[in-house]
Amino acid sequence: MDDRTPQPLDRYAPETALTRLIRIPVRIVVLVVVLPVRMVWDLLAAGWHAVDRTVLPPLRRALEASVGALGRGLEWLFASVGRVLGWLIAALVLIPLRWLYTSVLTPLGHGLRWIATALLAPAARGLGTGLAWLFTVLVVAPVVGLWRYVLVPVARYGVAVPLVWLYGAVLTPVGRGTDWVLGKVWDAAAWVVGGVWQGVTWVLGGVGRGLAWVLGGLWRGLAAVGRGVWVAVVWLVMTLLVAPASWTYRRILTPVGREIAEAVQVAWRIAGYLSRAVGRGIAWLARHLIGVPAAWVYRTVCTPVGHLVRDGLWAPARRAAAEAGRAARSALATARETVRQARRDAWRALVGGAGGARSGEPRGVPARTLGSTTTVPSAVQASETSLLGEKLVKRG
Repeated sequence: MDDRTPQPLDRYAPETALTRLIRIPVRIVVLVVVLPVRMVWDLLAAGWHAVDRTVLPPLRRALEASVGALGRGLEWLFASVGRVLGWLIAALVLIPLRWLYTSVLTPLGHGLRWIATALLAPAARGLGTGLAWLFTVLVVAPVVGLWRYVLVPVARYGVAVPLVWLYGAVLTPVGRGTDWVLGKVWDAAAWVVGGVWQGVTWVLGGVGRGLAWVLGGLWRGLAAVGRGVWVAVVWLVMTLLVAPASWTYRRILTPVGREIAEAVQVAWRIAGYLSRAVGRGIAWLARHLIGVPAAWVYRTVCTPVGHLVRDGLWAPARRAAAEAGRAARSALATARETVRQARRDAWRALVGGAGGARSGEPRGVPARTLGSTTTVPSAVQASETSLLGEKLVKRG
């Protein structure tokens, strides 16, 4: 082949040797593993579809009917319990309470209100007025006189005036002198403490700057050593761990994983074809070993026997049953009519006449008497023109 002829690109070109080495064994192993799984999956799917078509709809309808019947039963039960409880509450609680309120509490309340408004209120007002007058005369007036004429003058001239003189003439000069002396002492102490603090601050500042310079140099040395150690550790990790792991992932794991994934896909499709072929073979065997003989037995044996039973036994029996039912219904209707007629005759024989209206018999429309808008149940219905006919007969 000419080397200058363009060749199709191979997607496994970076790892051609490894992938071509493991491709066929991996696909064979995966096919051996996946084929039973696919056949079991197809069998379960077919079983689920069969169950969904044949078992679940009747089961769902039965469950819905059971739940509906249970709901209706619970609804009737709760409604009955509610009605019984309502009746019991009304009969045992509400009606006695209403009777107690209307027959006992209302008259008692009206009586108490009358006693309170007609007797107790005037007595309470009079008693309150008397007690207020006594309290004013016996307590308020003496206390006011004592406060106004005894306590106020004693407190003003015996306590307040001497205290004001003592504060202005004695305590104020003493306080001002004490304040001046304490201010001078405080200024001297502040000057001494400030000098001492400045000296201590200068000494401690020098010591702190020296310690900071020493510790800074030590920290910079430790930081340089740490950076060197970190660079060495990173180089070792990248060289001994990351690079081999990356090469293993890129050159081994990725091709193997891709081959396994594609092998699983191809094996799944091949297993589907094989499973479908096996299913069709089983269906063909079931059709020729079970379906065809069963259809032949149904057509040649069951159908003629069924027609013979239908035409020779079932149809005559059904016609005889229909005739018997019609005869029974006719006999029952004749018996009912006979009993009804005998009851009418017995009633006429007991009360006489043409048989008026009685209990249990349908009543006619009450007749309206002439010259009145009222109706009389026992009056005989008469025509509106009967009065005019009588007048014409009388004139003739």
